[in-house]
Amino acid sequence: MAKSFEEAAETGAPNARVGRVRWVIVALLFAATAINYVDRQMIGLLKPTLQDEFGWTETTYADIVFYFQLAYAIGYIVFGNVVDRVGARLGYSVAFIVWTAAHMLHGAVSSVFGFAAVRAMLGIGESGNFPAGLKAVTEWFPKKERAFATGLFNAGANVGAIITPLIVPALTIAYGWRGAFVITGAVSLIWLVAWIAIYRRPRESKRLSAAELAYIESDPADPAHKVPWIRLIGRKETWAFAIGKFLTDPVWWMFLFWLPDFLVKRHGLDLKTFGPPLVVIYVVSDVGSIVGGWFSSRLIHRGWTINAARKTTMLICALCVTPIFFAQYVDNLWVAVAIISLATAAHQAWSANLYTLPSDMFPRKAVGSVIGIGGTAGAVGGMIFSLYIGQVLERVGSYQLIFIVAGVVYLLALGIIHLLSPRLDHADVADA
Repeated sequence: MAKSFEEAAETGAPNARVGRVRWVIVALLFAATAINYVDRQMIGLLKPTLQDEFGWTETTYADIVFYFQLAYAIGYIVFGNVVDRVGARLGYSVAFIVWTAAHMLHGAVSSVFGFAAVRAMLGIGESGNFPAGLKAVTEWFPKKERAFATGLFNAGANVGAIITPLIVPALTIAYGWRGAFVITGAVSLIWLVAWIAIYRRPRESKRLSAAELAYIESDPADPAHKVPWIRLIGRKETWAFAIGKFLTDPVWWMFLFWLPDFLVKRHGLDLKTFGPPLVVIYVVSDVGSIVGGWFSSRLIHRGWTINAARKTTMLICALCVTPIFFAQYVDNLWVAVAIISLATAAHQAWSANLYTLPSDMFPRKAVGSVIGIGGTAGAVGGMIFSLYIGQVLERVGSYQLIFIVAGVVYLLALGIIHLLSPRLDHADVADA
């Protein structure tokens, strides 16, 4: 006989009869994130092609990236609040429609203004991916599994980054870069149909067993009241997450939008040859995302506090990024790929844990809003870093100053997070 709700909740651990419906939800989030990153990364992959066709300078390209990040910053905080109000199912659907339409419209523009406009629209839509996805994880997983679940669906970012250099060069050669945007956007609409058909909140799902629902709800109940967005701004726990995003998100943006350019300029690769190095880098990143989420979850299962497990994992990640200092000086392509792979894997492992902090410290009804605030901070940091990258490449022509910043910000971010939230205590938003 299946366990009762109460018995399953008391054990706080899954068994063979609990069920695995929640992992289907993770699979959907994984697929959406992969699509999100295909759409996001394509302009970075096509940067040399577009620069040759339109005569863009380094600062012109940086400006186009800047407008994407500006819109992403605005959209992130908006979608964080929207998702808390309307739920993950509707919020994700709206975001997906907006970003897919924007992605396909890339095939219709030719001017710098046109690219800036469609990138801005893409930024608005794509900003809904993580607030909605993390809201879904918060609804479908107890705290002990959230970092692992987040790591799994966040791994979709790397799969998207792997798929892009495998399919986009072939599509570009066969149909032109405009056709590549339209085709990839049209195919991705399959996901939207699946999401609308499958996703429900746990208590609304007919696929979920009583035991699995009890396991999902095994954490103490959250306060029933909604938390006003403005109240969250005053909490130091919010700023711990937001500053962590502000300092470290820009490094990931840099890899997405400039890594193909680095391989072209430093190692002489092109559209036909930088695919294999990029695939290796993002396969290793995928492993980092999953292992980073698994590791802190494993420590918690072994009796570590959430605070110790998350911060120990994040410290290891921060230390693993620091060798990026040397990437500019390495002549051997595959040694450089190994250094970059370690850094990108460490970032993804870091991100899996950083993204889990809001659900560790805030009630479910506030998670989307806190993630929105942090995502906006990360996008603002990315905007600043993009302008910095454009200026450095225009004036210096080397990535060394860029990699120095990338190598130190994780340790700085972890120090600030610990200072603002020494124990990752639950934020007292009721009396804030």
